[in-house]
Amino acid sequence: MSDPITPAGMAALKARYDHLFTTERPQMVEVVSWAAGNGDRSENGDYLYGRKRLREIDRELAHLARRMKDVTVVDPARQPDKSRIFFGATVKLVEVLENGDDREQTLTLVGRDEADATNGRIAWNSPVATALKGAKVGDTRTARLPAGERDLDVLAISYPG
Repeated sequence: MSDPITPAGMAALKARYDHLFTTERPQMVEVVSWAAGNGDRSENGDYLYGRKRLREIDRELAHLARRMKDVTVVDPARQPDKSRIFFGATVKLVEVLENGDDREQTLTLVGRDEADATNGRIAWNSPVATALKGAKVGDTRTARLPAGERDLDVLAISYPG
C-alpha cells in the first residue's frame, strides 16, 4: 500500500500545489521577464534571484505532484474498529519513565507529510506509532527509540467524526 494520508492532509498538499502553480510561479515569471528586459543579466540581482526561485518552485511542484500521486487518502472517521489504534487515531497515553516521572501525552497518527511532532502529530511509520499499532485501551507497548526503549500505556483512543 502506498503512504496513507488523511483527507485534510491531501487537501493541504493540493492547496500548496495550487498556490505555487497559480500564484507564486506566475509572479516569479513576471519578475524574471521584467528583469530580463533590463539589460545585462549577469549582474542583475532580480533576474538571478528570480531564476533561482523559479527552479525552487518547479522542484517543489514536482515533489508535491509525486507525493499526491503516491499517497492513498484514508479517512480515519471510517475506521470500522475504533477500539484499537490504527491510522488516524488520536491516542492519550502515559510514557513510563525510569525516574518515576510518568509523562502523559496525546498523539495523533498521521501520514508522513502531515507529521508535526511539536503539535502531537506523529508519522504513521515512526517508531512510537509502529509500537502502538493495533493496541487497545489498557495495553502497554514498548517503543524502540534511538535514545532507548520507552514503555507506553494506552489510556484512550479516539477517531474524528
